[in-house]
This record gives sequence, C-alpha cells and structure tokens, in this order.
Amino acid sequence: MTQVAALAAGRSYKETLLEALDLRPGQTALDVGCGPGTDLGGLAAGVGESGRVIGVDQDPAMLAEAANRMADRPWVELRDGDAHALPVADGSVDRAHIDRVLMHVADPAEVLAELRRVARPGCVIGLAEPDWDTLVVDSDDLETSRAFTRYTTEVAVRNATIGRRLPRLAEAAGFTVDAVTATTPVFRDAGLADKILGLGRNTRRAIDAGYMDESRGRAWFASLSEGPFVASSTLFTVVARA
Repeated sequence: MTQVAALAAGRSYKETLLEALDLRPGQTALDVGCGPGTDLGGLAAGVGESGRVIGVDQDPAMLAEAANRMADRPWVELRDGDAHALPVADGSVDRAHIDRVLMHVADPAEVLAELRRVARPGCVIGLAEPDWDTLVVDSDDLETSRAFTRYTTEVAVRNATIGRRLPRLAEAAGFTVDAVTATTPVFRDAGLADKILGLGRNTRRAIDAGYMDESRGRAWFASLSEGPFVASSTLFTVVARA
C-alpha cells in the first residue's frame, strides 16, 4: 500500500481525492480500512486538532503501524473493526474515505450501506478502487499476458471490477455521486510490479490453476525482467455526498 502511494500516479490520485473531500477544521473524518495509516496524516491535517479522525481496520499489525505513525496526533483514533459493521455511531461522520479496500471485502454494497449509516447529512465521501479487468502486461506472448489478467480477475481478487461499479453502488446506498474520474498508474519497474501486482506469486498460482501452460508461464514471467517493462491498470475514484 505504501509503495503504491509513493508512485507518481498514486500521489496524484490521493492528493486529488483528499482535496475533493474539502476537509474543514473541527470535522470528524473516517478512514475505512486505514491499513498502516498511509492516508491518516492528510485527514488529520485537514480537520486539525479541533477535529477528529477515526481509522478503522481489522488487522492488528496494520493498526499497530498506524498507531506508531500517528503517535504525535492524539486527535486520530484507531478502532479495531469490520467494514461491514463499522464501530462508529449513526450520523457522526462529516467526511469519509475508502481507498483500495472494497476490492477485498465480502460485500461492497453492505460496506457502503454502513458508510451511509454513519454519515451526517451533507457528508462527503471519497472512494478509490482499481478495475483489474483493465490490467495489461506487455509481452510478446500476448495470450499468456491475457491469461494472467483472467486469473487476476477470476481468482486472485475478490471484487476485481469494483472500480467501474463504484458510482452505481454509491447511489444504491443512498449517496449522490458528484464526480467520477479514472487514472492509469503505469509500472515501469518489473521488481516493483512483482511486489505490488504479485506477478511471480500469481503466475505460479495461475499455472497451478490451469490458466497458463507451465513452460510458457515460466518463460513469460522470466522475460518480463529482460527488457523494458510496462504494465498498467485503471483506477476509478468517486466523490459523493450523503
């Protein structure tokens, strides 16, 4: 998560999403699936010491890292909880943020319904999710590249096309969608892409699952580090209000 945030495209969409939230001093901001606290600092700066930031995650290691990062900002409160049953009171949040979390959850619609429950009237929410169906990896072996994308969307990621579905799901949950944008992070470093996209891990799993021929799959993965590397996928961001 931190590595994606450090990419130029990652910094760009995060800055745009934070600006769209229009944070004000004294507000209560919620980060659902806050992870290691990558975005908590920006939220904390926006609401100031007179406000409050609530970060929710169910991974103890992530919460511990977030607590360490936010130790000097006592107005940031971390809560152990499930996004499907947020440990947050009804109508208590002025701003809310979900970044690359809905692709992992069991029921994105239920999470957005929970977000609507905790939102005050006029609450602004910012959502960012990838659409893994748009994942492309450059290779002369186009068939194997496409097989890798199929494996990613059909097996590796629980809600692989959540990005494109965000506006529809947000409106179904009772929000009014104000803006929809799409960006395309481009990976030029095969080693970094391996860490973020799981190229090596998922190639092995795709072979085991029958999505790729073993010899071609291994040769495809080996070839990615031999020359100029390019991979990309589309990231959708949505800004909506209660």
